[in-house]
Amino acid sequence: MYRHAMTDDQEHTLRVVLADGVVRGFRHDMVRCFFGLQYARPPVDARRFAAPEPVLPWTGDYDARHRGPCAPQRIKPFPGLDVAILVGDGTPRGDDHLSLNVWAPDGAVDRPVMVFIHGGGFVAGSKDAAVQDGATFARDGVVCVAINYRLGVEGFLPIPGVPTNLGLRDMIAALAWVRDNIAAFGGNPRNVTVFGESAGAMAIADLIASPLAKGLFARAIVQSGHGAMVRAPTVANRLVRKLAAMMKITPDAAGFRSVDVETVLDAAQQVSLPTARIDLRDAQGYEPVFGISRFIPVIGDDVLPLHPVDALEAGAGAEIDLLIGTNAEEMNLYWVPTGVKAKVGRLLSWFILRKSLPRAWRVLNAYGMGKRPPGDVFADSTTDLVFRWPARVFAAAHRGRTHMYEFDWRSPMFDGKLGAAHGMELPFVFDCLATATGSEGLVGSVPPQELADRIHALWVRFATDGTLPWPPFEPEGRLVYQLARGETVSEPVMPAAAFLR
Repeated sequence: MYRHAMTDDQEHTLRVVLADGVVRGFRHDMVRCFFGLQYARPPVDARRFAAPEPVLPWTGDYDARHRGPCAPQRIKPFPGLDVAILVGDGTPRGDDHLSLNVWAPDGAVDRPVMVFIHGGGFVAGSKDAAVQDGATFARDGVVCVAINYRLGVEGFLPIPGVPTNLGLRDMIAALAWVRDNIAAFGGNPRNVTVFGESAGAMAIADLIASPLAKGLFARAIVQSGHGAMVRAPTVANRLVRKLAAMMKITPDAAGFRSVDVETVLDAAQQVSLPTARIDLRDAQGYEPVFGISRFIPVIGDDVLPLHPVDALEAGAGAEIDLLIGTNAEEMNLYWVPTGVKAKVGRLLSWFILRKSLPRAWRVLNAYGMGKRPPGDVFADSTTDLVFRWPARVFAAAHRGRTHMYEFDWRSPMFDGKLGAAHGMELPFVFDCLATATGSEGLVGSVPPQELADRIHALWVRFATDGTLPWPPFEPEGRLVYQLARGETVSEPVMPAAAFLR
């Protein structure tokens, strides 16, 4: 699918010849960089709300020295914390945002490939966020790729007359581009590891279960994600109708195509407020995202014919090596900077939880309500309900080789209260602690470089040959590797297990 040719001119411009044309990048610190490469045509006009289409061949050099735009989005700030390093700042805007970056070691041939899928609640994020600089992986012999995909209404709303799960279809198209083109950059298309965090990890969990993604990757790293954040279309259709009513349009393809992107973003932002009156619980009273995002993948189509956990139990993805894990205090990212953990009481804890699952009082009592500070109970229970226990369920359902980790290093931010919060592992995985330090930095002022060295090396090792220095996860022994402690522990069943399906 490609013709391999890489040359340097006198100004150290790099050229790679692909089947569709020539791309021009640059070298920086012995890493070859190609940014903003389109893997699909811009999703505008007739292609808006349509499945991704392959790019057309071009003449001349495609300038891949600039990062290009991200998908349309609105970034919500966190008080006292710079989260832009995790998801970007939502700029620049542009039509040609279905693109990817490639970082390749100088002189790479047949090297392992890692493809990163960013997080952001399926409504925000960018391949260009500072923390996910693939140059650190290229430095260590890996060809690294980071991708954009459609978000929010454009990517994850099942509008009648529109293909479902467009964001996931974008990811599949990007992985197909990697399969067909990555050898031209020195990567081995038969040795691809997908890795991602938060929504990106949820998406990867879905792709492991998807028949449309079969054969596109050999290994997967799921960081703070799992396969439970999906909805039935019948539930998601409530969101379609709500948004359509807010924008005074028909709840179908014609209606949504009739309004511009900014109008859609306004409506999506409004419906995402905690005060928005919309019930997205299923018939059993469960809301799988616990209000974090309104926009998530749906099941029952050709992308996800089955619920991902059911698909894994039936053998889907058994050929894929899986590394999956969570952070010890995930929900502190949401509850500490906002002051919720310090202020929430018993009644408000119950009120919030009851919007997402039955038996909310029993959940809180199981985590020690009345015996411990309410904020601690609320944070611990939601951490287990939203992230930690569903990840263990996903690991147990996987029929292939599975390893599990827990990120347990505690950030000193907010007087030590932020702890091992959501997203905290990313600067360590990418070995780029400098991007997350400072007065509002995620990891504080003096994070441990030694831990970043170890974690980054583990990810590189797994991507290279699938090996890790601790035993696999099994439902009986429940062995989990504590990254900061450097120890494997046999983990007990969490109280949350009694309250989730």
